[in-house]
Amino acid sequence: MYKIAIDAMGGDNAPAAIVAGVEQARDSMPNVIFQLFGDQAQIKPLVKNTAQLEFIQADETIMMGEEPVRAIRKKKQSSMVLAAQAVKQGQAQALFSAGNTGALLASGIFIVGRIKGVDRPALMTTLPAFEGPHEAFVMMDVGANAENKPAHLYQYGVLGSFYAQEILRYAKPRVGLLNNGTEPDKGDALHKSAHALLTEGHQAGYINFVGNVESRDLLRGPADVVVADGFSGNATLKAIEGTAQTLLHLLKDTMLNHGLKEKVGGLLLKPALKQLASRLDYSQYGGAVVVGVQAPVVKTHGSANAGEVKNTLIQIDQMLEADLTGHITRFVAEHAGELNGQAAANQGEER
Repeated sequence: MYKIAIDAMGGDNAPAAIVAGVEQARDSMPNVIFQLFGDQAQIKPLVKNTAQLEFIQADETIMMGEEPVRAIRKKKQSSMVLAAQAVKQGQAQALFSAGNTGALLASGIFIVGRIKGVDRPALMTTLPAFEGPHEAFVMMDVGANAENKPAHLYQYGVLGSFYAQEILRYAKPRVGLLNNGTEPDKGDALHKSAHALLTEGHQAGYINFVGNVESRDLLRGPADVVVADGFSGNATLKAIEGTAQTLLHLLKDTMLNHGLKEKVGGLLLKPALKQLASRLDYSQYGGAVVVGVQAPVVKTHGSANAGEVKNTLIQIDQMLEADLTGHITRFVAEHAGELNGQAAANQGEER
């Protein structure tokens, strides 16, 4: 039996969407207890069935616009901090929130705690791939760290490969480095050095590095694990999100607000467009994972609805069943040379 500590007050649609998502997820997760942290006066009236639920009062809420580190230090009685403390103390095995991303990252790193041997935990998300051998790929970092060293990007390649193998069940996942060109000598000093480290890791048999990948090609599936510094990864993710939303909006507007031919064509294309929208919706794969901390810490986007909350909770259940954090912890301890080998460590510091 697992327990998931849930920040029930985090997100634009909290607590209603959080409670509804938990109740939807419960039917397919009989081995999980859901701990709902927050204002119980708001939460309990929304609950239809109390089975597998625990209620913990939290008198404060961390808002979306608050400075992350200051918020978790100042608001000790917030739903997010109390949920993170429950994981730290072993009262729960995973942490979920749709709230302030920076605050959740800080809670994961400073309260739940970093895995020894992981230099810089990262935020990882899963995105659809429309070509290639698999239907999805993972990308990290997508916003935890604005600045990185080459050795950090090297670790992301190793840890991302491990996630792709254990959760997505990909054999020998292909690792690509997000860059402004596919040639090995492209990019700034950071990316040139990271490319060299990843190449060494490939030659040593630690990872299956396939070289640089460009942002325009990502949804074509050139890699199963895309490694990025936090700034570039976050900007790329938001560009993909914005492009997908704009494209679907324009298609809908063209079909509804023009002539009869367009409307008839739109009706004929409606099933295909629904399928396209579904494939572009990466929330079907769950939330963004803070990789490198001592328990699953997972974030869904702030405007998540009940269905998206459910998908993320199912993702957490899969991580718990696979003992992903335990495997990563043991892997890091047993493969220090792969993560921080002499060549990687030396070059990471020198460059």
